[in-house]
Amino acid sequence: MAGTVAASCPFDHSLLHADPDAGPAKVDGDHFEICHQVRDGKSFSRPPVSKTFDVVIVGGGISGMSAAHFLGTKNFLLIEKEDHWGGNAYREEYAHQGFATGSAFDFVGSASAALAHELGLKQLPVNFPDPTIVKGKWVADTWRGGLDELPYSKEIRDGFKKFKERALALKVSSNLDLYDSEPLTKYLAGCPREVAQWWDAWGPSNWGAKAADTSTYVALLDFAGMAGPENHDERITLPGGNGAITKALTANLLAKYSDRMLSSAAAVAVEQQKDSVNVTYFHHGQLKTVAAKAVIMATPKFITALLVSDIPNLQSRAMQAIRYAPYPVINMIFDKPVYNRGFDTWCPGNTFTDFIVADWTVARNDPEYKQKNNILTFYTPLQEEDRHKMLTVEGCQAIAASALHDFKRLLPEFDVDPIEIHFYRRGHPMFMATPGTYSKTIPAARVPLDRVFFANTDSVGPESLASGGVTAAKMGAEWVAKRLAGKSAMQAAAAVGLSV
Repeated sequence: MAGTVAASCPFDHSLLHADPDAGPAKVDGDHFEICHQVRDGKSFSRPPVSKTFDVVIVGGGISGMSAAHFLGTKNFLLIEKEDHWGGNAYREEYAHQGFATGSAFDFVGSASAALAHELGLKQLPVNFPDPTIVKGKWVADTWRGGLDELPYSKEIRDGFKKFKERALALKVSSNLDLYDSEPLTKYLAGCPREVAQWWDAWGPSNWGAKAADTSTYVALLDFAGMAGPENHDERITLPGGNGAITKALTANLLAKYSDRMLSSAAAVAVEQQKDSVNVTYFHHGQLKTVAAKAVIMATPKFITALLVSDIPNLQSRAMQAIRYAPYPVINMIFDKPVYNRGFDTWCPGNTFTDFIVADWTVARNDPEYKQKNNILTFYTPLQEEDRHKMLTVEGCQAIAASALHDFKRLLPEFDVDPIEIHFYRRGHPMFMATPGTYSKTIPAARVPLDRVFFANTDSVGPESLASGGVTAAKMGAEWVAKRLAGKSAMQAAAAVGLSV
């Protein structure tokens, strides 16, 4: 994904002070130089076509890899600009323990859960409501029984309850156009600032936006599942989050198609021809061009709009109107138990929004499991204007230092140093669920061209989920099959159920 950098570093006590002169920790970042050159309008030469394929897939995250999986026997080429596969659903390990660097969990019945089952993975249930740590107190099941336990005045607790009552009464699913056009702040008016502060953690973590930039439809649809009367947790996961799915996809695809999968291959141009599409990419220091009967763009729309030629003006503007949150993820590794009380714990008012226990579902579901290290994954979304802070080692150190400082002061038992910190900086990984994005912008942005299908999570919505990427990939693979069988682009779109 353009602008995404994955970087890990051993823990360095200089992080505690974020002093750039104290000897920076090692940061092994992936490469965004080519994408930035595309963004800045650099002109690349176009070598002659060297190979022809049925399909070229641009982007090797969960959407692009799923598309390759669903294409079956089609002669495809999959290119990915990073040196690894998985995109934002990328799994890492420490001492054989898996942990997520991005996409953390799935849902029962989702497209990605179905794919995981098809791949032979048994995702385990979370089955635990989210707690909150606020003002030095751990509060279980925040929006149900926990409302009476919040360490606020009665007036503020009543404000939480009144918001919940109003929000659940709205039934936002009955009027998409209305509620998707309105910011959540309209319905937070009159609430205590602590309610807004809670949403300003929940929103950025889940869909990249604080309340002022959040679609009421997206927020309250999500809220109904979390705070409604039915206390049933649909979340499922494995250590490594949805990276467990891309790890299995990687193994399966490389075993069969290693000669048609190119990592460290950054696309610079996707140009429509009369009966084909030319894709030019930079690989191992060389530009190469291949031709395809169809292309699946499993890339975020902001870079897709710059790569693909001849996109209609209004559609290109819709693609570029989608906003993306900068989103570092920090894993802290402890050599002794520090926290295992909840799967996903919310911490409003801190550098990070929430943190996840990496092996929670295994520990909960396997009585024989012994935790070797306590790995906590901290979700640390930034504001768009702070994206630049991740461009330097010093900036990453400052974010890590702040996260560690905030964690250590949450509860007395957290005043422990990790043995390692792994820092992943991602510039544009999550599209923001701003008002109108789901109901208006995404449908305008995802319209297929003659031989180009637009996949990725930002072709589905309402928020950025792995299941959306898989759904778009499956539609893309089916669209390609129908397009190559002779249907027009729009006929193929209608046949696969794509609303445009």
